[in-house]
Amino acid sequence: MKFYIGSFIFYSFYFILKTNKSLQMLQQNRYNRGNKYLKWLKSYFKKNFITIELFFLLLPVFAFLNVFGRLILINIFYCICFIHIYLKQKKETTKIPLKFTGRIKRLYTTTILLYLLACGIGFLFKDSIWVYFFLAMLLYFNNLVVVLANILNAPIEHSINNHFKNKAIQKLKNFSHLQVIGITGSYGKTSSKNILHDVLNVKYNAFATPKNYNTPTGLMITINEYLDKFNDYFIAEMGACKNNEIQELCDFVHPKYGILTKIGVAHLETFGSQENIIKTKFELIESLPKDGIGILNADDPLQVNYNLKNKVRIIWIGIENIAQSTIYADNIHLSKEGTTFDCHFKAENDKVLTFTTKLLGKANIYNILAAIALGRALGLNDEELLLGVKKVKPVEHRLQLKKYHDMYLIDDAYNANPEGCKMALDVLNLMKGKKIVITSGMIELGEKSDELNHALGEKIAEVADKVLLIGEQQTKSIQNGLKQKNFKEKNIVIFNHIKDAFVYLEKNHEKDAYILLQSDLPDTFNER
Repeated sequence: MKFYIGSFIFYSFYFILKTNKSLQMLQQNRYNRGNKYLKWLKSYFKKNFITIELFFLLLPVFAFLNVFGRLILINIFYCICFIHIYLKQKKETTKIPLKFTGRIKRLYTTTILLYLLACGIGFLFKDSIWVYFFLAMLLYFNNLVVVLANILNAPIEHSINNHFKNKAIQKLKNFSHLQVIGITGSYGKTSSKNILHDVLNVKYNAFATPKNYNTPTGLMITINEYLDKFNDYFIAEMGACKNNEIQELCDFVHPKYGILTKIGVAHLETFGSQENIIKTKFELIESLPKDGIGILNADDPLQVNYNLKNKVRIIWIGIENIAQSTIYADNIHLSKEGTTFDCHFKAENDKVLTFTTKLLGKANIYNILAAIALGRALGLNDEELLLGVKKVKPVEHRLQLKKYHDMYLIDDAYNANPEGCKMALDVLNLMKGKKIVITSGMIELGEKSDELNHALGEKIAEVADKVLLIGEQQTKSIQNGLKQKNFKEKNIVIFNHIKDAFVYLEKNHEKDAYILLQSDLPDTFNER
């Protein structure tokens, strides 16, 4: 028995490292929602399955050894595996570490129980080499074992989820004075949410979902842990990566007001078609009550041409489609210091107010217009709107201008959609000085991925002096787009991790250069 247990000392150490990594990836892939984690395993098959552990297939060769001999060889094998993965993980740049939430702790417990069950079988066959082989195989397929644990835990998670959801629903009922504002779209949701929050708080007590809490679980946490009786408005960011997910969120929090930013091709891979994306995004507007208000973008043809199925009041905002717009912006001046523009209110005899903001980019003008439109409808006067827009703070990782050594960093790391990337490059193009782009490309664009990333490469070539790409395979289409525009190959540098790109910049930088950090993808897209 002692020999048997002793043979798994390094096995246990290796199990901890590997399970932590598997759970981190499962967590980043939304606990396999829409089979996202399994698709990731398939996409990175070589990285996940062609590893040093494949030598476990040689374990049956140890059958001729006695128990003590097996102990030595098993420990040597897993000692090597442990050192290998430890050094590998130490070199990796972890952008989003594993968060030991209640759900992860329960998954960890179930995973351990599955391994203990396998060990229990081993106690029946103490010195059988096939037991070692079976347990080695279990550890080799650890990233699939956590999927099994996730499936086994599903009833428990469903029960816990219902408990907290009912608690949140009851809390919202108790706050009868509270009015809910939903914000959705293919992109711009978080920026729009934060801008509206800053504008409304000039007069009211508004609370917005923190960070990227835009799922049912995120809304539950926000309501149960943050919302209080003094809040007048609850601004709920609503995300979706498949059909009917916005409807689910609307049925939960019942928004009275809604903002639809812009509709694009984000998550096309999981939605299946752009028609599904349009339908799902409009679920917010079509869920609003008759006395509610929807804010739509007149410059988005997909919104203008949609046949709305309810009669909620609509306020149209825009910059280009002035004829359709109720509230529109012109006389726009963009610079590295921020933006100024005139805002026209057609319903108020074309009243004009001139707004100033620290925010960069045309995309943010749309988000500000949406906040102005809804703020005006909710009773904010001219002075309150002007002050609110002026006080709006830059949103972290979304066209956020920072000083970086003796250079400038335009941090747009959370942006990974075609229109947002284009607008960020337009902002970079305004800057005076050497222009550098760091990008790992756009994701979840389905069959349009190569086409759109190729177009991104062409656009980058028109603006940038140097391009730092993260991931050779991930950025293949961008490389082709750059070459299509005859971008000099010596000015294209490819790295495995974004950390390496910044090390390179520190060694090879130019004073007052502008660096656009675009689409810094999570750890699941690391190629090594």
